[in-house]
Amino acid sequence: MSRRKFIKKATLGTLAGLIGADIVFGASMPKNYFPIALQEPDLFQLFGKSPEMTVLNTKPWNIEAKAHLLDDKITPNKAMFLRNNGLLPEKIDLDKWTLTIDGESVKEKKTYSLSELKSKFKQYTYQLTLECGGNGRSEFDPPAKGNQWTIGAVSCANWTGVRLKDVLEDAGIKEDAVYIGYHAIDSHLSRDPNKEPISRGAPMEKVVQDETLLAFKMNNEAIPLAHGYPLRLIAGGWPASVSGKWINRISIRNKVHDGTKMTGTAYRVPCKPVAPGEKVKDEDMCIIESMPVKSLITFPKTGAIIKENKKLHIRGHAWAGELEVAQMEYSIDFGATWLECVIDKPVNRLAWQHFSASLSFPQKGYYEIWARATDSQGVKQPMVLPGWNPKGYLNNACHRIAVKVI
Repeated sequence: MSRRKFIKKATLGTLAGLIGADIVFGASMPKNYFPIALQEPDLFQLFGKSPEMTVLNTKPWNIEAKAHLLDDKITPNKAMFLRNNGLLPEKIDLDKWTLTIDGESVKEKKTYSLSELKSKFKQYTYQLTLECGGNGRSEFDPPAKGNQWTIGAVSCANWTGVRLKDVLEDAGIKEDAVYIGYHAIDSHLSRDPNKEPISRGAPMEKVVQDETLLAFKMNNEAIPLAHGYPLRLIAGGWPASVSGKWINRISIRNKVHDGTKMTGTAYRVPCKPVAPGEKVKDEDMCIIESMPVKSLITFPKTGAIIKENKKLHIRGHAWAGELEVAQMEYSIDFGATWLECVIDKPVNRLAWQHFSASLSFPQKGYYEIWARATDSQGVKQPMVLPGWNPKGYLNNACHRIAVKVI
């Protein structure tokens, strides 16, 4: 569907989500009217993204940030990567939106309205790190199929919502529950109503964590449409595919969820190391859970030029899935030696951590600054690409930027 046709067919609620504010006199708009705020043909305007973002795909939309765009401690919408699997919802009626809890392991099927979710359960706000499982895929050789993400498919925003465990406990969980699966209203690329673009889930151990939310706000505002408006799941520290968007149903399962992109090789890596290019049987692939330790230099922008005898101040973020980052280091000699950075504690569990350092260079010339994080279990980032896998997941090699001293 063309952008103009999509907007003309959208409901007032959808238009408000795109614009980022209520359309006060929306009921008076002429039929098929095209709001001025959405007449800009630039897709970055449509999604509120920085024009420096990189578009990897338009069907579905997949957009990533450059490292320097992620310099904010709390990621704003304009720099947040966009990873969709299907088509954006075209009709959203907030008054009719419901969330249904069902499945083999629910004591009684139950449905909640948005207003019930917001009023019945206590609300929480956390900074939570979301990273696409394929972030860094472009570096794999032989190449792995899929969007060729570089380093920008990661974010850490403020998410506000209700705890998933509180809602599930209210509905009633049977003792045999082992997993949940989510379902949403986005459409399959084929527009076949019998096909789901994606339906993933998480084990109960992740589900019952305090930070696993059914969220309706991002950075204290309604979640933008492209990021799951009006309700989405947030499960920080795990592949962002676990954090389903536009959620209208959650199934409590008595087995590992078997929805779309939960089986085969999707979001799985070989259970044991394999040689590059080796074919791996589906039964020898393991589901990705906690993401590996990783870091990103967000300042300065790669290609920086500084004068001789001047110090360079660097900063960035580091994260480690379910764990904390215990140490942060940098190198200017291609990893021959490492010096420590200052690293902050996370604001809350599953939030990324901020690091900084002041660097000196011995003489004029070309340098690379490498960053390396170590998690609380002593695992360090690899200096180069980690073990190859068929889908190009979990590349947590050291980030590096180029600097010239003149």
